[in-house]
Amino acid sequence: MFMVMMGTVVIAGIVGYLSEQTGFTRNGYLQSIIICVGGAFLFYFVRIMFGISFGPPGLDAVISSVGALIIVPTHWRK
Repeated sequence: MFMVMMGTVVIAGIVGYLSEQTGFTRNGYLQSIIICVGGAFLFYFVRIMFGISFGPPGLDAVISSVGALIIVPTHWRK
């Protein structure tokens, strides 16, 4: 389980970086990575506690990271 958690953090960080690099968000690199990691952690713990999942842990990390970027409003977003 520890390796799954570390993989979730790495994938979420990559998704946050790529979302800024491609122009999907304009929050700033650090802010987007923090939002993605937070969303991925939240869904990771929901998966452990309730067994809710979209598939493999990597897919869950990507979907929850993108979902967090869409849901969390920021001051800099237009």
